[in-house]
Amino acid sequence: MNILLSLNRALTIFPEREALVEGDRRFTYRQFGERVTRLARTLEMRGVASGRLVSIIAPKGHEFMEAYYACALLGAVLNPINFRLSPAEIAHILQDCRSTVLLAHIDFLQAVKVALENCQTVRQVIWLRTDKSPALDQDSCGFEEALAECNGAAPVHPQPTADALAHLYYTSGTTGKPKGVMLTHGNVTFHALAAIAELSLTDSDTWVHVAPMFHLADAWATFAVTAVGGKHVFVPYFQSSQVLETIERERITITNLIPTMLNAMINDPSVKEHDYTSLRVLLSGGAPIAPDMVRRIISTFGCDYVQTYGMTETSPYLTVSLLKAHLRGLPMDKQLEIKSRTGRPLLGVELKVVRADGTEVAKDNQEVGEIIVRGPTVTPGYWNQPEATAESIQDGWLHTGDLAVIDDEGYVNIVDRKKDMILTGGENVYSTEVEHVLYEHPGVLECAVIAVPDPTWGEAVKAVVVPRTADPPAEAELIAFVKERIAHYKAPRSIDFVSELPKTGSGKIYKRALKDRYGSGS
Repeated sequence: MNILLSLNRALTIFPEREALVEGDRRFTYRQFGERVTRLARTLEMRGVASGRLVSIIAPKGHEFMEAYYACALLGAVLNPINFRLSPAEIAHILQDCRSTVLLAHIDFLQAVKVALENCQTVRQVIWLRTDKSPALDQDSCGFEEALAECNGAAPVHPQPTADALAHLYYTSGTTGKPKGVMLTHGNVTFHALAAIAELSLTDSDTWVHVAPMFHLADAWATFAVTAVGGKHVFVPYFQSSQVLETIERERITITNLIPTMLNAMINDPSVKEHDYTSLRVLLSGGAPIAPDMVRRIISTFGCDYVQTYGMTETSPYLTVSLLKAHLRGLPMDKQLEIKSRTGRPLLGVELKVVRADGTEVAKDNQEVGEIIVRGPTVTPGYWNQPEATAESIQDGWLHTGDLAVIDDEGYVNIVDRKKDMILTGGENVYSTEVEHVLYEHPGVLECAVIAVPDPTWGEAVKAVVVPRTADPPAEAELIAFVKERIAHYKAPRSIDFVSELPKTGSGKIYKRALKDRYGSGS
């Protein structure tokens, strides 16, 4: 079982079907396969062999997808890098994984140049979207120039085994120093097959790559959509109006988005100007989402909605909020309540919610415990970090660090990350619960709830809010709004209004930056 199974199937059954669309660039699966072969030969000429690392720093695009498959063809390992990282962070990743070849988009020329000054391993740079190779100490060439020089048959190598390393993703560092998450061909391929079955993917589907391809919220679709012969559409950088227009123009049927992206889209001034009848389902993952936002998504786009939850360490999906057959007859408000939950386990995933002593919590939707999981999509561990691996994977179970409740139907609902739970006056407050209430207020566009030091209560609940308009609601009004809906001790004791919230490269709200800011008393 390996990644090439999906491409080989598409080339066999759908060779002349339009496969990739980016602006005015359009490729059939046959043309895509030829480009993958040329890229594999290009990399092989530059010393890339089985087990070697190739890094890529680029926005979403057909070259990114070609890199995923070309590395698989060689048995090499692809290392996608978050392009929002600083040059020092990029250099650390390149050096840590000992990458020798870097595929770099010209948009990130300055960051890459500085990073390479502090990296001794990279010897070759292949530049995307430029005819001129920038002057570097490393050998460099243009992507299309390199492909044009490499004709002929595909390199002949033994096909990767299921346990062979396929990808190395570095975590965003929101919980400390980034770690390299190893995913095998078996991890990635099993996840693709499970997603196909769960989401009913077929050759009639058109997927738009909106979330970053260096992040598994989107990257998994590279293999699942290809396996069924679906179409891939790329929007290099997120702009809500451009995504809305693309959904209509390319007749998009399905995609996965980060909640902040969905929030921007439903609030975009042009949202009512487009036709969304092609959409059959929108997925949301990467962070919890407020139920009120789910209602607005379904109302705006007129399609089904599925909440997803997962981790880089699990390829990524662990749960989906798909309804069981006997739940589809429930009233719509009850169905919406379930769709807004974190979901039930994906095919192949074993999941438990446990207490500190390892025993399972009651399935009463009340008792909170930590989610632990195991299965064929779970990482074998962290790159060169056996201690971190042993800490996270215990007796075969990956400890996620996510706190949740579970009901008698097996649907879990995350209440918080362990590190984000607030302890105020001896009471536990889960930040996501408070955020969901704040999102119900018409004056709130985005928000984040964190703990701040308090001399009386130990920690106090603080909200940081991006208002929907230039005239924000009063702090006292918002606090009263929360107190009317949940226990008073859970309500923010203070609220700051800001023009924007810090975000990670994948688009998730970056709470660690807020904690650093307010924890230091600034």
